[in-house]
Amino acid sequence: MPRPYRARRKKQNTFISSVACGVLLASFVPGTSAGGPPKPAGRGRLVTLDDFSRLREVADPRVSPDGAWVAYTVTTPNLDADKKQSDLWMSSWDGKTKLQLTRTPKESESSPRWSPDNRYLAFLSSRADSNDAAQVWILPRAGGEAEKLTKTKGDVSDLAWAPDGRRFVLVVADTDSVALGGDSDKKTRPPIVIDRFYFKEDETGYLTHKRNHLYLFDLVARKAEQLTTGDNDDLGPVWSPDGKSIAFVSKHGPDADRTNSWEVYVVEARPGASARQLTRFEGVENNPGGEGGTNGIAWSPDGRTIAFLQGGPPKLLYYAVEKLAVVPVAGGRVRVLTADLDRWVSNPEWASDGRSIYVTLEDDGAVSLARVPLTGGKSNPVLDGRRAVTAFDVGRTRRIAVLSSTAMTLPEVFAVEGTHLRALSRQNDSLLAGLWLGATEETSFRSKDGTAIHGFLVKPPNFRDGMRYPAILQVHGGPVSQFQCQLRFDWQLYAARGYVVVAANPRGSSGRGEAFARVILADWGNVDAQDVLAAIDDAVARGIADPNRLGIGGWSYGGILTNCVIAQDTRFKAATSGASMSNMLAGYGTDMYVREWEAEVGTPWTSTATYLKLSFPFLHADRIVTPTLFLCGEKDFNVPLLNSEQMYEALKSLGRETQLVIYPGQYHGLTKPSYLKDRLKRYLDWYDRYLKDSSQPVVRDVSK
Repeated sequence: MPRPYRARRKKQNTFISSVACGVLLASFVPGTSAGGPPKPAGRGRLVTLDDFSRLREVADPRVSPDGAWVAYTVTTPNLDADKKQSDLWMSSWDGKTKLQLTRTPKESESSPRWSPDNRYLAFLSSRADSNDAAQVWILPRAGGEAEKLTKTKGDVSDLAWAPDGRRFVLVVADTDSVALGGDSDKKTRPPIVIDRFYFKEDETGYLTHKRNHLYLFDLVARKAEQLTTGDNDDLGPVWSPDGKSIAFVSKHGPDADRTNSWEVYVVEARPGASARQLTRFEGVENNPGGEGGTNGIAWSPDGRTIAFLQGGPPKLLYYAVEKLAVVPVAGGRVRVLTADLDRWVSNPEWASDGRSIYVTLEDDGAVSLARVPLTGGKSNPVLDGRRAVTAFDVGRTRRIAVLSSTAMTLPEVFAVEGTHLRALSRQNDSLLAGLWLGATEETSFRSKDGTAIHGFLVKPPNFRDGMRYPAILQVHGGPVSQFQCQLRFDWQLYAARGYVVVAANPRGSSGRGEAFARVILADWGNVDAQDVLAAIDDAVARGIADPNRLGIGGWSYGGILTNCVIAQDTRFKAATSGASMSNMLAGYGTDMYVREWEAEVGTPWTSTATYLKLSFPFLHADRIVTPTLFLCGEKDFNVPLLNSEQMYEALKSLGRETQLVIYPGQYHGLTKPSYLKDRLKRYLDWYDRYLKDSSQPVVRDVSK
């Protein structure tokens, strides 16, 4: 039961990460202008696997208080060190000056945050730390070397400047907050003692009672003091405008591990103060996606109100639309501002006049920037159209910077001018200028039961009408997620290799409302399988896809649904199933979703029939004839390796063509560039092996 990646949007909404988790999709409508129109066919070279190392991942735009600069991060694959490398950059507001602020070939910097007086830029980095823990550094804007401020034993995962610029609030992990797997060469590690209900987490390991808490850091005294304590995690701190209090989200009480409701708390900014709870909701609220990170809370400019995100009842989990809500700081009734908006919203940020709140809004494959009036009612679009606005920042001077992409452009930082965008970062312009990309169109078709499904189709760069091509059906993760308006390197790589890429946002996806998403609750692989099959049927009916050369693949829930499809439809000649599962009884208690299993499916001893129904691909593995490549990270606690091993062993026992690839030391989302590149090559080789023949059209690189 993979958690939707959308719940971790602030951590994983980036292009190179999309190659890892398989969530993003290019979508294109002719005339889309952000970043420029698509290049005419034949004017560049084809995408190759080597272009993976040339990708530059832009993220986290932050407008300086005076509005003169925008800071952001740029991440590239460092193949020599075999890690992703992130540096800080900034652009002047007019876009004429772009400066690289840090150059650390073996270390990374993240989370740029401007000081209120414009003089400094704080950030997080583990460089020069013997414990390999992320610490707070500060960089003078006028120039000079960065200075390390904190020396905590645990990781600093979040920071925020106080309005007076003299203090930070930090989120710091307790020392040895988790017990990670693996042996030590130096000494025998003690036994891992577990007594929590929620006891394991991907990328973290086994969970003890060590937690993440808030600390106050005094810049003058260079001293950190703990602000919150207890057997609970405290996340997402936001200062009040007067600097006297801090709002954050947390789960308290003896049954905190059994709920997904992260309530809003307020605490005075002084050690020893007691936190006060503002919200009480029996359901998903302020869901940070696992035990780390947060979708965001925001404090109003007048200090009277806090905005946050509210989901639905516990049974609906992440199938319920996340709504924008507000609560008085003094205490009182919660008001839901988007009760009539049947779409997911996220990342609330107040307008400077306090009369409205900016949010990102998912809508049928696109992500727009919108303003929601504090009085409620209809949201007002700021940036809409067929693009994906995945991050934004509203400066004091009302200048807005966004991270935006389209089908033919990678995510970049833009200045918002009215309803138009002006490029600021341009990190990938030179790469894209030399490439001949496959055109991408949006499609609409009917599923087996008549439901309208919306899809995407990427054609090879020299596509010719009347020619049928081998096709790869791609299935997104989640399940409550969506393919959206972002260029995907892997899809363009397939297109350059001569494949048509076909996809859909089946029922269960976000972007088309709660009823569309919740229909697959505890019913995976049924109507959503029909929906993705309808996408390939549409491509075949239009004379584009060759019905005798069809492939399918996905990662996480995309792998789960792939298994469901090939167990009920034998037409596919090749499949790639990443980080998947099919024996649902093996999921309970072995992954990080015990809360979700019990809420959605029930317990195995009370809902055995449901578990068996959902385990159709494993219990009927003998119906699978498609050659299938299984892949997984060795340390995946999201959808653990044992699930891929079971499906591989079942097909191997049956004498089917199959292979299992295990990436050592990797979690649910692969991070090592060499493994990411290796996986792409294995995908290509697997599809080439089973889908290509001598009669296949060949894409010719006319630039040579």
